[in-house]
Amino acid sequence: MVAFTELTASLLPLILLAAFLYTWRRLSASPRRPPSPRKLPIIGNLHQLGEFPHRSLHSLSQRHGHLMLLHFGSVPVLIASSSAAAAEIMKHQDSLFSNRPKLSIADRLTYGSSDVGFAPYGDYWRRVRSVCVLQLLSNKRVQSYRRVREEETSVMIDKIASSPQNANLSAAFQTMTNDVVCRVALGRKYGGGGDGEGIVFGEIVEALIELLGTFSVGDYVPWLGWINRINGLNARVANVAKMYDEFLQRVIQQHRDKGEGGDDGSAVDFVDVLLQFQRESEEKVEDYTIKAVIEDMFNAGTHSTATALEWTTAELIKNPRAIKTLQTEVREVGKGKEEIDEDDVERMPYLKAAIKEGLRLHAPTPLLLPREPIRDTKVLGYDVARGTQVMINAWAINKDPASWGDDAEEFRPERFLDSSVDLRGQHLQFIPFGAGRRGCPGITFTLAVNELALAKLVHRFDFGLPGGARVEDLDMTEASGVSVRKKSPLLVVATPAS
Repeated sequence: MVAFTELTASLLPLILLAAFLYTWRRLSASPRRPPSPRKLPIIGNLHQLGEFPHRSLHSLSQRHGHLMLLHFGSVPVLIASSSAAAAEIMKHQDSLFSNRPKLSIADRLTYGSSDVGFAPYGDYWRRVRSVCVLQLLSNKRVQSYRRVREEETSVMIDKIASSPQNANLSAAFQTMTNDVVCRVALGRKYGGGGDGEGIVFGEIVEALIELLGTFSVGDYVPWLGWINRINGLNARVANVAKMYDEFLQRVIQQHRDKGEGGDDGSAVDFVDVLLQFQRESEEKVEDYTIKAVIEDMFNAGTHSTATALEWTTAELIKNPRAIKTLQTEVREVGKGKEEIDEDDVERMPYLKAAIKEGLRLHAPTPLLLPREPIRDTKVLGYDVARGTQVMINAWAINKDPASWGDDAEEFRPERFLDSSVDLRGQHLQFIPFGAGRRGCPGITFTLAVNELALAKLVHRFDFGLPGGARVEDLDMTEASGVSVRKKSPLLVVATPAS
């Protein structure tokens, strides 16, 4: 008995050491998850999103960290709210995070995610994106549509001049961007012609964009998917998808009937280019691919472009010093000219800085489209499992005082005049169009439209508010949606410049 006790006593340190090592190994092997706010059963953190998710998520990140893990129903969602986290996801591990989660509404509206925006990462996506970058949105192709931009921005200016006392700039911007994209993508305007086809198409585009920003509870709580049948959402999606498909099929057939566009490329629209790609491609290209890519052009090229122009113009009107500086620059460059052209724009650094500052404060898509890692990985020391949705809060990053100083909330275009920070995804503290492989390929097109439109506006008009309201009191309230526009339209008194 004594011998047994002595043996036990002699082995006790080894037993304790073995227990310690076993526990340490188990703890070391446990995933180190990012910090998380408390969640509710079934819905997880969905109740914390609020009407404006980019703002709600920013508030949560201030308490839990710039990299945090939430649960939307049963789906883990990583939220990145700093440039360091964004750089890790969209730069250092870009290829690993380039997949898209499958979202039911987007999938049904984009022909099974056959577009560039929602297609899963792989050979198909690379092939379609290459067509967009090299054929549709290259610098050469964008320049070939210069005449379209100059004509449609002039039409917009004339319409504003026709009702200067109560000009609705929000509506003017939306009409102008829609007409530009229609002419560039489809070969003609569909803005409400006498046959009614334009009105119908405008309604289809509006419905498409609204539905793409609609939350589907079934994506996150699968057993509640039946709700979309009861509330009519499934029927709406099916109806809009059908109308869009039938309209684009007619457009494609009209292009096939008329044959190829002009040899110099000036009369060639996106449908022409895609049909040529379809004819010449070694791999089969279905009509639905053409339709999905054209849909991307409207989703990104109309609402987002008009929204960005609306916010920048509103910020300028609200800040008399800034708009006076811009008007001085534009009117000096355009002195003696009836109208500004794109050559003039290249000599306007403050104009370009104002556009950047507007995009910094009001990213058209404040939460970038979600990504998904293709395998388990680590981000800033935290474990992130395959299948986790990843959302990057561009709105929070673009306004982070750590990058932009104590005046980060202020509209100050001067901050870009002597700065190398650009918006094309190289500087991760400023990502209005995203970055990496999944960054927006249409940046050059968007900037060309907005810079010319804004230059023509301030060249032609001085601005005030209806009823003699002070410009400093201009309502800047946001409206909810995938593209966060102004809640109230931008109504102004547009006085011809003296």
